Amino acid sequence: MFNIVLVHPKIPPNTGNIARLCVNLGAKLHLIEPLGFDISEKAVRRAGLDYWKDLDLTVWESIEAFLAEHPIDGHCHLATTKTERLYWEAEYHPGDWLIFGSETEGLPAELLQSRPDRCITIPMSPAGRSINLSVAVGIVAYEALRQSASRLGELRM
Repeated sequence: MFNIVLVHPKIPPNTGNIARLCVNLGAKLHLIEPLGFDISEKAVRRAGLDYWKDLDLTVWESIEAFLAEHPIDGHCHLATTKTERLYWEAEYHPGDWLIFGSETEGLPAELLQSRPDRCITIPMSPAGRSINLSVAVGIVAYEALRQSASRLGELRM
């Protein structure tokens, strides 16, 4: 399906919501350290994340380690408030990389500057400065699914 990447996530409930979304989408979750919380087995059990065992998860020690294994190419989408290209204008395909930054800092500027053609944004009113990370991931992931559904034929209604 899709690869959802969180670069330096800081808020545990956001990542928990995104993990649940990944399980339901059949998406793989990639977390890039440092994380703002503990995801040890004990911490996950204490948080009541009973679906965590079903999560396809890879944790990367750094953005450099992730990029060495998965170079940014035409199959990625970089979510940011620093572009005019709306998320629904992008073309999504199964296996694409949907990449999101931390709740407080977003994606690293160098990453955004290296691929401005891959940047996407979610529109919002001038009164807002950002959308909650788990909500943003849901918006983009389900648009990617909508575009890919005809190719997948796996949706359960």
